[in-house]
Amino acid sequence: MTTHSDPLAPAYQTARRWLTAIAEQLGTEDHDYVYRVLRTWLHLVRDRLTVQSAAHFAAQLPELLRGVFFDGWKPSRVPVRYDAATFTVLFAEGATISPNDVPAAASAVSAALDSLCSPGQLEHVFTLLPAALRGELEFGTPARPTSVRRR
Repeated sequence: MTTHSDPLAPAYQTARRWLTAIAEQLGTEDHDYVYRVLRTWLHLVRDRLTVQSAAHFAAQLPELLRGVFFDGWKPSRVPVRYDAATFTVLFAEGATISPNDVPAAASAVSAALDSLCSPGQLEHVFTLLPAALRGELEFGTPARPTSVRRR
């Protein structure tokens, strides 16, 4: 009798563990919400980084989440410059949440990723970002709304 195993099962299980850790930090069991927030966080942070820094950070992610990270990426267009207020608007739109919920959601994802990645990895990523954007990602410091220039 032949045993059929799923070669993607370990990758799925690892990604699922990461989503569960992020869900705990967000205080929810809604994995659709967690995925939307994580995907938006990954894309907005990725787009602020250089190609080399983005690739270095992506290496920390589980296989399936690395695919999410790189989905739709245009390396020739990075880093994209935007301030914390624009980040808030883009995050709210991408995650389909209220702009008022962005600081807490973004900092919760950051806290979870910090515990999941190698020590110092997120700190290194954050040093590449403007102080106001770091404040929103690390501490949930809300940015003031501004008009948004589309990418």
